Amino acid sequence: MNIALIGYGRMGHAIEGLAAGRGHTVVCTVDNEAEWGAKAEALGSADVAIEFTTPATAVANIRRCFGLGLPVVCGTTGWDADLDAVAAQCRAGGHALFTASNFSLGMNIMFELNERLATLMRGRDSYRVDIVETHHIHKLDAPSGTALTLARQIAAATDRPLDAIPIESVRQGEVPGTHTVTYRSDIDTLSLTHEAHSRQGLALGALLAAEFLVGRQGHFTMKDLLH
Repeated sequence: MNIALIGYGRMGHAIEGLAAGRGHTVVCTVDNEAEWGAKAEALGSADVAIEFTTPATAVANIRRCFGLGLPVVCGTTGWDADLDAVAAQCRAGGHALFTASNFSLGMNIMFELNERLATLMRGRDSYRVDIVETHHIHKLDAPSGTALTLARQIAAATDRPLDAIPIESVRQGEVPGTHTVTYRSDIDTLSLTHEAHSRQGLALGALLAAEFLVGRQGHFTMKDLLH
């Protein structure tokens, strides 16, 4: 599989580092506006694009990939307001898009546990719930997309208003990502935590998503990959 990396920061380098071991080739990296034109030939040889950039540029990057006929795996978070429109464009044009707030397999298992725990907590008003997410100082969006996913799951399962679920965002050092959901009552505390030790889990998940996406049409998520 030939891969175009849209965004060549920490995640792009991590994906590149794992790609060859899975039999794939990174044929192109695009890290600024000028490179879209300068690397047009290389982009044309790609089978799939993996996009990790910024919330301000992600939508335009995805649409450019659509224009090139490239399936695109997008790991950028913070552009949720545009997701429905982009997904609709994807389906209408026969394109392929894979989005996730977190590509780590472990984190997606935690999403499943979070939904189950929230269901059990429905109606148990003696428990107060909050989320703490910690990331490196370079992360641009806060709260993280992962924390927002956790909060939305809790709100849907418990009928609590989304804005009644506190999310604390901590930015320190080079922390890859830690997310903790905590339920507290006067008599006990129950917590779920996922702690990433490196970006390797995210990079592997993005490559698995790319392998899944090639040859398909439509909008997909980690639930499609895992189930």
